[in-house]
Amino acid sequence: MNDALKHLYDTILSRKGEQREGSYTCYLFEKGTDKILKKCGEECSEVIIAAKNGDNHETVLEISDLLYHLMVLMVNEGILLDDVEQELEKRSEKTGNLKQFHQVDKNT
Repeated sequence: MNDALKHLYDTILSRKGEQREGSYTCYLFEKGTDKILKKCGEECSEVIIAAKNGDNHETVLEISDLLYHLMVLMVNEGILLDDVEQELEKRSEKTGNLKQFHQVDKNT
C-alpha cells in the first residue's frame, strides 16, 4: 500500500507547476487552496454517506478520492508524505491513549 501512496504522491508532486492541459491535478493547483479544500470537504462527506449506506465498494471509491485530494493538499502546502508516515508510526506505538472527556452537568 505504501508504494501505491508514494507513487500517487510523486505523480501529484510532478504535476505541481506544470501546465498540462486536461490534467485535473494541474487544474486543482491552478485554482488554489480554496478549491483543494472544497474538494477535500466534498470527498469527506461522500465517504460518510457511502459508509452510512453500507456500500463497501462505493466507500472504497470515495476513500480513494479523499486520499487523492488530501495528497494534492499536502503537495500544495509542502507537506511530505514521509512526515505523515512518521507521525502515523509514532501514533501506532501509543496504547491506552483514550482521551477522557470533561463531563458538564447541564442541570447547574
